[in-house]
Amino acid sequence: TAAVPGLITANCQTGEQTAVTAAPEGTTVGAFTATIGADGVPAITTAVGSPTATELGIADLVEGDGAEAKAGDTLTVNYCGVGLSNGAVFDSSWASGQPATFPLNGLIAGWQQGLPGMKVGGTRLLVIPAELGYGDQGAGAIPPGETLAFVVELQSATAG
Repeated sequence: TAAVPGLITANCQTGEQTAVTAAPEGTTVGAFTATIGADGVPAITTAVGSPTATELGIADLVEGDGAEAKAGDTLTVNYCGVGLSNGAVFDSSWASGQPATFPLNGLIAGWQQGLPGMKVGGTRLLVIPAELGYGDQGAGAIPPGETLAFVVELQSATAG
């Protein structure tokens, strides 16, 4: 019999990981479920040990009503990233307390493909296979071949 994957919930502000017995009610894409706490801080629950993603997964937690992000725009976002292999937060602007601003065309392919069309004020879950993330090289705390999940809250989009 195959081992049942463990469910780990990671808080995007504290990075704290909690083992859970069932995925919370939230937005699920593949092995990841995203929720937004009463304090506005997201958490990502990961079914650690699940098969890696083979295609980009996109789901809106909150539909925005502002300007629409387009390829080439400069975006200001809050974001949180978790890896499939261990369910740990590897990067989070919620943890630093400061949103990040960067040109969309300078980011990994999963963001370049997954964020256009998102509206300011919205929050989106992206599940990114390794080939649209950091591939076979990995990066920093991200191991090679890692499936990534990001919760992204779009604060502004400025034409590049």
